[in-house]
Amino acid sequence: MDESAVVCPPALAGPVVLHPFRALHLAADRVGSAAGARAFASPHERVPRRLAGWLREGLAVQEDVPAVWVHEYTARGMTVRGVVGALDLSHPAGPGTTRAVLPHERVLPAQVDELERRIHQMQLQPAAILLAHRASPQLRSLVDRVVAGEPDLEVDDPSGQQHRAWAVTDPDTAAELAERLSGTQALIADGHHRYAAYLRLCAEHGADGPWGRGLAMLIDHDDTPLFLGAIHRLLRGARVASVVERARAVGLEVRTGSRAQALEALDRQVLVVADQRDAAWIQVPDDRLPVELLHHDLVPALAGAGLPGPGIDHLHTADQALSGADNGVGTAVLLPALELDEVMRVLRTGRLLPEKATSFQPKPSVGVLMRPVHDGVDDRT
Repeated sequence: MDESAVVCPPALAGPVVLHPFRALHLAADRVGSAAGARAFASPHERVPRRLAGWLREGLAVQEDVPAVWVHEYTARGMTVRGVVGALDLSHPAGPGTTRAVLPHERVLPAQVDELERRIHQMQLQPAAILLAHRASPQLRSLVDRVVAGEPDLEVDDPSGQQHRAWAVTDPDTAAELAERLSGTQALIADGHHRYAAYLRLCAEHGADGPWGRGLAMLIDHDDTPLFLGAIHRLLRGARVASVVERARAVGLEVRTGSRAQALEALDRQVLVVADQRDAAWIQVPDDRLPVELLHHDLVPALAGAGLPGPGIDHLHTADQALSGADNGVGTAVLLPALELDEVMRVLRTGRLLPEKATSFQPKPSVGVLMRPVHDGVDDRT
């Protein structure tokens, strides 16, 4: 990835504010399905009319009462629970301000451009960005009280996810929730490009109106954490011998051996490289993360040595990366999974992670809780 082609969206200053919204739900058999995806298909300027027709036909429902929601979903045996609301976007963090919502990777401007156009044409935020944080005991207790009641929405969708959602409409509970969120610092786990598009639309249309908010889900990493997995790389056209040579040239400790030995060595401060014939493992200094070392040191060192800059594929399993290596495409780079606290430590030093450094899973199906931007909620409250 050309670092000059990516930019960093700004953090938001605290406190985290999740406003109520009039949620739009697809019918259960359309949540997370190909049939449901047709609601958001191109041309995107027809989406409002399309959804209006679905509402008339009973294929979608919009709530009459604005609410912040607690959404719980189960996918592949994992249950995730979070607070869903319209995130206040009106206070970008500046020098000396407390940062509350933290992006951890850069975004591609062209992708942000496309999402901005699409969301504006649809007049809809169909999927919440996912925010990970460590909730206070008081906030966790409040969420537990909410989910002890009967859910307002239950959906088993065609993809196999089970959803339950509770609308927080009681004024006292809503006020307590807002108070408990006041000290939150959250990491953007998924949705950096949507978040950047939210901020663009907020800047262009005004923070005081409906575009001054963006649909977000705040997930307690100590209660029902998302699974944080590694995203591996395939360096197209590169060979292990070249990677080893350049790693040693920049002073890194490198060992070579069989692929089995290299895989056994993979650890928190170790990355593994393998091609059709060779394998090696590289020790990463304690003050760096392996993914940083790869993108900020090794990849530039390969290009700086007069070698062709490798194309980089991002792959979610080690088997996919190794398969590419075995097919002669290039060198597989296997990275350890990160911990949430490791990512937060990097951000607090003022650094960002390279693109696609983390994979937070599972994500909820689209269509359970959506936010029509112009939903009749008084946006001055």
